[in-house]
Amino acid sequence: MLILRQLSLQQHRQHGFTLIEILVAIILVAFSLLGLAAFQGKVQLVQFESYQRAQALFLLSEMTERIKLNSSQASAYASATVHGTGDDQPITCTGGIGVTLDLCQWSNDLKGAGEVSAGASVGAMNGARGCITQIQAPNLSPGVCTPGIYRVDVVWQGMQATSISPITCGQGSYGEDDAMRRVVSSRVTIGLPQCS
Repeated sequence: MLILRQLSLQQHRQHGFTLIEILVAIILVAFSLLGLAAFQGKVQLVQFESYQRAQALFLLSEMTERIKLNSSQASAYASATVHGTGDDQPITCTGGIGVTLDLCQWSNDLKGAGEVSAGASVGAMNGARGCITQIQAPNLSPGVCTPGIYRVDVVWQGMQATSISPITCGQGSYGEDDAMRRVVSSRVTIGLPQCS
């Protein structure tokens, strides 16, 4: 009888340890799932930031190519105007040619007009803007012959704060300290083949 009692007591203790082990395993799985969910959120944020940067690089490349193709009018692209979100360009670019048409189409691309969902333009980055600045004016003077240099900037609102860019395009448009502003830039040099 004593042996049966000892066996029964050991089995009862074993059931208790199994229940505690199961509870510990459930807690570990719960914490693992919470960590996985937090990681998934960060991955989605990084993917969205990467998508926005790819869109910005495409729009930057588009305008630099337009300037190169119309190099005789390159200085007409540069202005103090910020294109894209908040500008007064019409949605349809009719009646314009050359520089006017290029700037209108670029502005609409920055606004995301290339893709529409539920009546809203969604084909670009958050608050996309673009600037074209003349860095150096072309000089055809004999013995000087300096090419025209232009900087094309595309800016947008990121999802997390980063370091502040010294480029002023879109400054003050994405928060008080500009840490949410993202910038990609490219320089376009227009040579002077007729200069000697």
